[in-house]
Amino acid sequence: AVDGVSLSVPRGEVLGFLGPNGAGKSTTMKMITGFLRPTSGSATVDGHDVVSDSMETRRRIGYLPEGAPAYPDMTPEAYLGFICDVRGLRGSHRRTRIAEVARRVHLEGVMRQPIETLSKGYKRRVGLAQALVHDPPVLILDEPTDGLDPNQKHEVRALIRELGKDKAVVLSTHILEEVDAVCDRAVVIAKGRVVMDGTPEDLRRRSRMHNAVRLTVTGSLDALVGDLASAPGVRSVDRLESDDPAAQTCVVLAKDGASIAAAVGDVCRSKGVEVRELRVEAGRLDEVFRTVTTGGEAA
Repeated sequence: AVDGVSLSVPRGEVLGFLGPNGAGKSTTMKMITGFLRPTSGSATVDGHDVVSDSMETRRRIGYLPEGAPAYPDMTPEAYLGFICDVRGLRGSHRRTRIAEVARRVHLEGVMRQPIETLSKGYKRRVGLAQALVHDPPVLILDEPTDGLDPNQKHEVRALIRELGKDKAVVLSTHILEEVDAVCDRAVVIAKGRVVMDGTPEDLRRRSRMHNAVRLTVTGSLDALVGDLASAPGVRSVDRLESDDPAAQTCVVLAKDGASIAAAVGDVCRSKGVEVRELRVEAGRLDEVFRTVTTGGEAA
């Protein structure tokens, strides 16, 4: 399932761990957290080996697994108390930590309600709370916003960004907007191997749309296309269909991510056309993800 995946995550970094279904994301996280024993290779968490020093490793990890399993007949209050017992939290410190994580993930209103009666979003919050209750230096989060509504996703992402200031966070997700919203760095794996490692901006630079210009003009593009195609740094011009009969739209693609907005603007001024929109594209993560995980090129 995993073939020589190698990566390092320091404290103070949120790593987006990306890949298509079956790529090996969950398997990798299960090996790091001690759920699966690796057949070869090694991994350390906060200086402790995941095989030879498994218990110390687990003490330093907060793990939110896929599906966030919990005892359905327990209340969140009882479940978090049980997790505190397992983690060795006692007395006033235990009470303080339960109250703190309940506040941070907004569970206060359902703390005495059976978990089986909670919505999927609240169950996910309970899972996140148990990962945080012992205040670990390392967080492994498998799809932490799965099942949450847009407002809840915003809250959880803000919490992860805050936690990432002093913890090492590995965040598995298939939601690419989450990479932009939360992650300092992204690792993409496919078929068990790392195919991309860089910042979200590094990924966008691999997109054919990086620094492309979306241009809409009043009237026809016919007089512009030739000059746009030969402008400095321009790779090609793709005309798009428009719902407005009085305007036409094209996308001007850049060679090797060159900055071409000024050149496009110069052509428009020289032709005296009325520009309705001129927008520079940052690059599309979904395009890069698709190409690097299928063996293609994002250029």
